[in-house]
Amino acid sequence: MENLNHKWDRCSSSHQTPLSFKGNQKQIGQGQREVFTHFVSLPLAIYPDLTKNIEAFQNSVLGNNDKDPLKFQSTLAEMGIEKSIFVTPKTFHLTVVMLKLENNESVVKAQNILQVLSFSEKQSIFSNVRQALKNRPVFIRLRGLECMSGSLDKTRVLYAPVEEVGHVIIDAFENVGFAGKDAKSRLKLHATLMNASYRKDKSKKMDTFDAREIHKEFENKDWGTYLIREAHISQRYKYDPNGYFHCCASLPFPHK
Repeated sequence: MENLNHKWDRCSSSHQTPLSFKGNQKQIGQGQREVFTHFVSLPLAIYPDLTKNIEAFQNSVLGNNDKDPLKFQSTLAEMGIEKSIFVTPKTFHLTVVMLKLENNESVVKAQNILQVLSFSEKQSIFSNVRQALKNRPVFIRLRGLECMSGSLDKTRVLYAPVEEVGHVIIDAFENVGFAGKDAKSRLKLHATLMNASYRKDKSKKMDTFDAREIHKEFENKDWGTYLIREAHISQRYKYDPNGYFHCCASLPFPHK
């Protein structure tokens, strides 16, 4: 278990403000395409060793590691792989579920839900979360690589799958209604490593990439085991000074 970076600037639900956002942005890779503005995230960028591991993965794929070059690097352009489609280590996280908060009123409502969960033990929804978490620390393990949908040769999202003890996180969020209808069939707890929608040069019109060789190289990689300290309502495309997604509200998890 790695040490936490205590300099991480955690958000507080007592410092919440209504937010403006763009309503025409779409999420690629989670079921049907819908307009999502926010998401429930579990921050992992608080672990310096993990972010270094992510950077090493990127350098290895892109050919920045002269000591141990990979065989496929001469064909990266043909594979649709470039630096811009990799996740920024400072934003590395687990995505629990995407949220559609259409206006400031809905953002404030979502903030209030987390405030109730965080501070009112008398509320039934707080009890539901505590019961699902069983008042115990939640550890997750990241292992291997998988594509979100489709085939590896035409991948939109490549992510590290999560091994979670007891699936308590998904159960907790389903119990409090974050996930909406058919939650179990739509939820896929994941940590994105590469996403074709991040591509900066939109003129290339490439919405997939070939991940077959990357998968062969890293399919059994153990990314490590980590303590989940809190959940955020994160705003897409907006960032806090620490580089992580803007936090609208947070829900602390048991630490001991």
